[in-house]
Amino acid sequence: MSAPAKYQRIARFYDLLDWPFERYRYRALRPLLFCGLAGRLLEAGIGTGRNCPFYPPDAIVFGIDASPAMLARARRRCPSLAAAGRLYVMDVTRLEFPPGSFDAAVATFLFCVLPDPLQVPALRELARVVKPGGLIRLLEYVRPHGALRRLLSRLWQPWIAWAYGAGFDRRTEAYIPEAGLELVDSRYVVADLVKLLTARVC
Repeated sequence: MSAPAKYQRIARFYDLLDWPFERYRYRALRPLLFCGLAGRLLEAGIGTGRNCPFYPPDAIVFGIDASPAMLARARRRCPSLAAAGRLYVMDVTRLEFPPGSFDAAVATFLFCVLPDPLQVPALRELARVVKPGGLIRLLEYVRPHGALRRLLSRLWQPWIAWAYGAGFDRRTEAYIPEAGLELVDSRYVVADLVKLLTARVC
């Protein structure tokens, strides 16, 4: 089953499934995505709209998601975006925006869902629609180095793959230069499990 199909299936339950992680982990991380960003922003993989309360007040945000069911929930959570017609069903590997449409782009746990063959195409599309010099910021799970966390991530992997189509082994950071982007920051924000990546469009 494709990732969009999985999210169509779990959209009704997504916020409930994610509630413990949202309360104890994600809510504190979301503001990091938008630090220093302004202007026209693209959120790729907006999901149910959990980032909406953290958008910079002076930003004009556009959101996309491949799942219509997830996007329907984002419309309710992000009424200003919905009213302005800035929410779209769209594939991140085939963005329907002209080159240089945005000052920056963000994605939260999107690339850990994309299989390896789609990583570079997705990064290149984000680079295409962001202006030269603009930033692309990604919040992503990675395979931890510590023995205990590594074991736990392997135990969790079958459930994560079944429910979300996600994996801990995506090589997003390594693909950033291949996509023609400059990696300007890479840092762990939750132990050795979650990374915040910032790339610049050359």
